[in-house]
Amino acid sequence: MRRFWTSIVALALLAAPALAAERVTLAQNLSPISGVTIVAKQRGLFLKHGLDVQVSNFTTGKQCLDTVVGGAAEIATTAEAPTTAAAMAGQPIAFLTRTEYSDLKTLVSSAAGIAKPADLKGKRLAFTAGTGGEVYTATLLHAAGLTPDDVKLVNLRPQDMVAALSSGSIDAYNTWEPHIGNGKKALGEAVRELDTKGTYSETFNIVVMQDFLKARPQLVRGFLAALVEADAWMHANRDSAIDVVAATVNMPHEELAPLWDSFVYGVTLDQRTLDILNAHARWRLDTGNHPPGATMPDWTKVIAAEPLRSLAPDRVKISGF
Repeated sequence: MRRFWTSIVALALLAAPALAAERVTLAQNLSPISGVTIVAKQRGLFLKHGLDVQVSNFTTGKQCLDTVVGGAAEIATTAEAPTTAAAMAGQPIAFLTRTEYSDLKTLVSSAAGIAKPADLKGKRLAFTAGTGGEVYTATLLHAAGLTPDDVKLVNLRPQDMVAALSSGSIDAYNTWEPHIGNGKKALGEAVRELDTKGTYSETFNIVVMQDFLKARPQLVRGFLAALVEADAWMHANRDSAIDVVAATVNMPHEELAPLWDSFVYGVTLDQRTLDILNAHARWRLDTGNHPPGATMPDWTKVIAAEPLRSLAPDRVKISGF
């Protein structure tokens, strides 16, 4: 009889439905800069950690963070530009980790006579307002001894820049990959990339609202655990990682592979992360590109290091957080 009831209980347990994965929406920039979240989703790592992550794709991190602030998603992939804008506007955001950084770049028309950044004077230069591209543009012009008044600035979405350069409505554009590579592929010898290496690195990060972090700490921890695992897998499986990201962003492997090392992936909170946030916030204060009365953010109230530290303390490398 005991064996009979043991068998019944065992069958009941087998028949019981598994605990449902927690559902959450990720607002993601559909680009290789989101490589870590792309791999975590495509490799099933979110599900492994009990999360049903629904992805809404956008073309800029600003759109992603705006979506989270507006309540249509819970987690954003975003750069430092939207992050500092939100923090200085008093939005209660929580910065969880950096996942990537990369240099922004400049593509110019070969016919425009632009051999060095100083040659941008008098030219029509496209950028994307409200993103790291805006700070890169200001930094590049300053390094070249130019001011914004020395060029004609044109605000464009990254996906519209190649067509604008092709039509001759702009002479150059500043943005992130893969839009530089896309321009080279589409326009060939009609364009060239300026040497601007080291001018400005843009970070890509994970940001949520403070209330969400307080209400769903285990969900956040599971999300970060999936990212840590994805990061490790990407570094151990380079070619396979390129395949996964290329397929998701609709790029051929052979086009993404040469650009892959432009993206420095790493789930971390380090001094570079803090330095770039501070540099960007100082740029806003110096240029007046901030809400009235804004001051330098207190990053100890914005950066939430404990969730990542609880998973991988070696990945938190800034003191005081």
